[in-house]
Amino acid sequence: MLESIRNIFSIPDLRKRIIFTLFILAVYRVGWQVPNPGISGVALQEFWEQQRGTILGFVDLFSGRNMSKMTIFALGIMPYISASIILQLLQVVWPYLERLSKEGELGRKKITQYTRYGTIIICSIQASAIALWLQAQSSPSGVAIVPNPGAGFIFLTVLTLTTGTVFVMWLGEQISERGIGNGISLIIFAGIVVNYPRDFQNVLAGLKTGSMTPLRLIFLMVLMLGVIAGIVFVERGQRRIPVSYAKRVVGRKVYGGQSTHLPLRVNTGGVIPIIFAASIITIPATIAGFVKHPIFQQIAQQFGLGMPLYNLLYIAAIVFFTFFYVSIIFNPSDVADNLRKYGGFIPGIRPGKNTSDFIDNVLSRITLVGAIYLAAVAILPEFMITGFKVHTLPLVGDFLEANLPQWFTQGLNIQFYFGGTSILIVVGVAMDTMQQIEAQLVMRHYDGFMRRGRIRGRRG
Repeated sequence: MLESIRNIFSIPDLRKRIIFTLFILAVYRVGWQVPNPGISGVALQEFWEQQRGTILGFVDLFSGRNMSKMTIFALGIMPYISASIILQLLQVVWPYLERLSKEGELGRKKITQYTRYGTIIICSIQASAIALWLQAQSSPSGVAIVPNPGAGFIFLTVLTLTTGTVFVMWLGEQISERGIGNGISLIIFAGIVVNYPRDFQNVLAGLKTGSMTPLRLIFLMVLMLGVIAGIVFVERGQRRIPVSYAKRVVGRKVYGGQSTHLPLRVNTGGVIPIIFAASIITIPATIAGFVKHPIFQQIAQQFGLGMPLYNLLYIAAIVFFTFFYVSIIFNPSDVADNLRKYGGFIPGIRPGKNTSDFIDNVLSRITLVGAIYLAAVAILPEFMITGFKVHTLPLVGDFLEANLPQWFTQGLNIQFYFGGTSILIVVGVAMDTMQQIEAQLVMRHYDGFMRRGRIRGRRG
């Protein structure tokens, strides 16, 4: 390992790319400390303590906790991700974008340009809504978050937040072009990982206060390693469908005749289904939380962490969006047509519709496994913290509460940080980054980063 790290820094080009990437991430971290003007920091911190588990807390995660601190990077890279998802969905229903996506590098540049424009529009709308919303909010102690509201504050907030997001987007593009790649992903990665030392410190502090016993700490560490190992295993998992190509004689040369495979990943949708599901499922609770009425308060309570209705809808939404997103980004009919066009076929399957149906059946089965895996990873932290509140179920709630173990109904009261959306992003980006560095080393005839096998990323 040490020799591989030494090899990395012995390659001038790779060394420059890594140092440049670290420099850009340091610039991002500096902007993370610059607050947005016109806001009371103490009142804002008190307010965000009440927003955990809502859609605002979810957005705060992807902004690297910039939203809760209301820095100049408060919107983070989420508007760019939203614009990218919207453009990707529009490619299915808008023929113009579909043609652009098939025009190679020129078409991709055009779509990227539209994505940037969409990012600015989304930023302007979100920043305006945030400015108006902040003016109407106060801390639990009654202190106004915006001491001097008005048109000046709204204009300054829109300008600052939009410029901050565009700058973060530019930083990510610079890492992709001049760094080690995956710029946008590394920006999100840095915003999540930077909170882990503090999280570990909070866990260790529990040993002094008595809320965390040594046995429970050991169990937590083993579970963390198990979750990471499971995520790596599934993210690398794929079903390889054998594909053969018929021989073709052109002049005196023979083409084709070789065999290869079509890889279908278990988790084709990545973390996108969880993003969709969390965004949708937290909207009712967020809206109900702002309406001071008993009925809406009961609705907000049912959508709280650990509640059966929340868990059921959350899992169902993850499964639905997994199949929905995979159906958008992967078209078995196009794959079957391309195989037939180049003389390829799946042994034992007729070309054309039969091949398309076979690929679709295989993809549906492994997508179901991927959806269950995503739901399990997403729901694990909430189960560790609060358990499943089965007592709220009608008819059988009291019976289940009395007969199920206490750890199931009340959780372990452990702040389990290695789970959910954040760990999927961290592990996935780490694997992709290792793959990028591995490719650079192997290309220059150095040993790989790991001697006994090359690191394989999510698409490796």
